[in-house]
Amino acid sequence: MEKVSKLIEDIRVGMLTTQDEQGNLVSRPMAVMQLDENGDLWFLTKEHSPKTDQIDKNYKVNVAFANVSDASYVSVNGTAEELQDRAKIEELWSPMAKPWFPDGKDDPQLSILKVHTETAEYWDSTSSRMVRLFEMARAALTGDTYKEGENKVIENR
Repeated sequence: MEKVSKLIEDIRVGMLTTQDEQGNLVSRPMAVMQLDENGDLWFLTKEHSPKTDQIDKNYKVNVAFANVSDASYVSVNGTAEELQDRAKIEELWSPMAKPWFPDGKDDPQLSILKVHTETAEYWDSTSSRMVRLFEMARAALTGDTYKEGENKVIENR
């Protein structure tokens, strides 16, 4: 989880995917406010938003992170819950959240979305963009498979 934590910390905004009443997958960008030592992701949200209503019906979610320029990607699969914890909101609050929550940390509708990571998969290339392009060209010319870097699945149960 240490590698996953570092990649998420560098990317910071992920696409949270939930399931709506018709079974459609719905994704929206969310800024991670904290990734704790247990691998849990903490977000700020509005109470009774469409995403929290969807989570009330189906708590399984995915959060996907992408840093295309560095060829780093993370997919987190887990369970989500909405929490009303003023002390945790105080801990998570940042001035960076103000544009989304103009009434600030004391907004009575401000709540927390906690995602407990069950599994996380990451892809990370430690090579520069030029080396990655060269490797893609080499693979295309030789018919070999592109060697894209490190890929691991982590269980966090």
